[in-house]
Amino acid sequence: MKRQLIGMTCGGISALALLAGCSDAPAEPNPHRAASPAASAGQAEAPQSSKAAVADHVKTVMEGRLSPDETRFGSGTGSPCSTSSAGMFTAKCGSAAKATGADASFALEQIERHEGFATLRDVAEKLRIAVTRYQQLGCADNPTEAATRHACLEPAALIAQGFPDLRGGANLGLRGA
Repeated sequence: MKRQLIGMTCGGISALALLAGCSDAPAEPNPHRAASPAASAGQAEAPQSSKAAVADHVKTVMEGRLSPDETRFGSGTGSPCSTSSAGMFTAKCGSAAKATGADASFALEQIERHEGFATLRDVAEKLRIAVTRYQQLGCADNPTEAATRHACLEPAALIAQGFPDLRGGANLGLRGA
């Protein structure tokens, strides 16, 4: 299931959220861990509460960064980096790429010492690579070579979907994904 989730990053995080919530399989107990008295009494264990608090904090701080950037630059087909946008080869997409890369780096900083967040980690790492590739190719400078323009399509598409994908990864962190 994780491989399916990670492989679908380009398809949009909304599909990831749908897939993550559709498992009928019960959670498998860890045979190496004995149930605590708190768990036996139906109370939440401290590590679970701590993980939930971290996930909630990450979601909150990420939203604080993503919302203004998404309002400023748009996302998906509304992004200047959308492959259907005339702005894909302009400084406006270059600015959106920088903001997306900064938000991806911020996400990685927030989760670097915490377990879990596999989806957010994967999305953020792929976005940083896409932003670097977009910049290295000089995509924001309206390249004239057809091969370069074609090479800009993939990183630009990832950047265009970056804000919703980061938000979705943070939301999935609340579920432990």
